Amino acid sequence: MSMPANTAPGAGASRKAIAVLCAALAFGSLQLTGCTTPATPATPAAPTAQATATQAARPAEQALPSWRDGAARQALLKFVADVTSPGSPSFVPPEARVAVFDNDGTLWSEQPLYFQFYFLLDQVRAAAPQHPEWRSNAAFKALMANDMDALMANQKQLLGLIATANSGMSVDEYDRTIRDWLSKARHPKFNRPYTELVYQPQLELLSYLRANGFKTYIVSGGTIDFMRPWSQQIYGIPPEQVIGSSQAVRYMVRDGKPMLMRDPKLDFIDDGPGKPVGIYRHIGRRPILAVGNSDGDLQMLEYTTGGDGPRMAVLVRHDDAEREFAYDRQSKVGKLDKALDAAQARGWTVVSMKQDWQQIYPAAGAGK
Repeated sequence: MSMPANTAPGAGASRKAIAVLCAALAFGSLQLTGCTTPATPATPAAPTAQATATQAARPAEQALPSWRDGAARQALLKFVADVTSPGSPSFVPPEARVAVFDNDGTLWSEQPLYFQFYFLLDQVRAAAPQHPEWRSNAAFKALMANDMDALMANQKQLLGLIATANSGMSVDEYDRTIRDWLSKARHPKFNRPYTELVYQPQLELLSYLRANGFKTYIVSGGTIDFMRPWSQQIYGIPPEQVIGSSQAVRYMVRDGKPMLMRDPKLDFIDDGPGKPVGIYRHIGRRPILAVGNSDGDLQMLEYTTGGDGPRMAVLVRHDDAEREFAYDRQSKVGKLDKALDAAQARGWTVVSMKQDWQQIYPAAGAGK
């Protein structure tokens, strides 16, 4: 993502996000209605750390049970063994065992649109009663009418609505809003909570890495405020280990209570070349393992493998239309083109979802 921090009213979304949103609308892939199929409220299901805790007790030959025993699984197991075995020429001390993971398309699904954008659009609908002036807004009328062509013709107005609807509240209020939405929203294709559309093989990998002394981080183009409320429960990654794009916040005292308020602009874009910057700022050391799935992760993988000593870069390729989605070079969401060429040229590990993963998602309701 590359929108400057001082972009005006539409800055609640990045340039990449704008392009994705508009492309999704243009190709009719965005279901603007039905994003929050009514359901009995519940806390987000957690297939998580609990469901994968047994990884710590597994010997290598039994680790990563949802991975087929192919080249990708063997490369991961070998890398972990090499960097954790005392006396190995590739041994890395625990404090330097840093692994970074993209989120969208790497740890959970991202089609037909980044999940955060379903949330943002639902926030516009929810805020509508407090904004009667929107009734004359062309983008709002198009959104309510599910009119794709009109929405495409009014992109700037739509982004202004998104920025307004997702600002002007404290970070604690926004946190509660996100948790509530995740408890009710359902994916338009799978009709499951978004937090159940995490990849079981990746949950196992995260747990296996931590069991071997790694510290695992999310490094995502999505915003930290959207991911941090649930990353611990779902991935076992605490909020302080979530790096992402961030919206501007300011300190204030309201009714005698100190708080942070959200402003309608981004102050950091953690995508593409921003990812190594975010890693440097928040972690302070170069990772030894990076996992991504798109061109937005290319610089993170380059930065990780550009250091001295043992390094590993992994790309997840979406090639399973039956169990998930199949897309790469031509996709408007999660495009994998330049990064795939780099992987082939530099010997990075490419994971085929169709060939390497026995299971895509945890069982429905796992962790409840």
